[in-house]
Amino acid sequence: MNEQQTRAQHFRSLHLPGEPLILVNVWDAASARIVAAAGAHAIATTSAGVAWSRGAPDGDALGRDAAVDVIRLVAAAVRLPVTADVEAGYGDTPDDVATTISAVLAAGAVGVNVEDGRHDGGEPLRPVDEQCARLAAVRSAADRAGVPLYLNARVDTFLRRAGGVPETVARAEAYLAAGADGIFVPGTVDPSTVAALVAAIPAPLNVMVRAGGPPVAELARLGVARVSLGPTVAEAAYAVAQRAAAEAFGAGTYDAVADALDFGTLNALMRD
Repeated sequence: MNEQQTRAQHFRSLHLPGEPLILVNVWDAASARIVAAAGAHAIATTSAGVAWSRGAPDGDALGRDAAVDVIRLVAAAVRLPVTADVEAGYGDTPDDVATTISAVLAAGAVGVNVEDGRHDGGEPLRPVDEQCARLAAVRSAADRAGVPLYLNARVDTFLRRAGGVPETVARAEAYLAAGADGIFVPGTVDPSTVAALVAAIPAPLNVMVRAGGPPVAELARLGVARVSLGPTVAEAAYAVAQRAAAEAFGAGTYDAVADALDFGTLNALMRD
């Protein structure tokens, strides 16, 4: 078994209902090393943060090559399993998605999120049969590469206000049959809803949290297996830049950066 296969197996083992894997999502090599140094067990990218860092909006606007370049840099920067948010797969067809997965695996990742939300101005969610074909293509590409990729199928029912628990569960079951390993349901952390999803979905459940959301301990009691911070850390980092600029151009002071990481600490993290 090679190193990537070993990392993939280890990453798979980290998904334990009631003992959630905590993912503080990153968008470049520096954020990856900061999160790794803080004690992470795995590293996850945020598609939004990656897109913003490359000058594009989130929502299938960033091209495959640009996204994979960031994944490669993140995977090379850490010695932990890396899972990549690849939005809808960066392509129109299942074959396109398979091409993306082959590139993501070549870049060193061992997991992916693939969402069923659409950004083309049509229906908010992709039809189930179409999404299943795309997920099956992900699994086939990983099998051909010989990597036990963890496929986290994202169900955007709550995020897009396109369905509740029954629709989410129905989609989850179809996606699992198509080759998914886990189910990611962003857009809700309501305890009763999360408990219902955990009870009904026969796979590890991933939820996304923001400031003010339930603490990890509560989500663990509900049976959640994975907790992601999504784009919130990137949003917070960019908020510091916004506040610092407003302060410097306004009052002419610099208090917004008073709690910054010092140069030496960041520079040391970049040394192997």
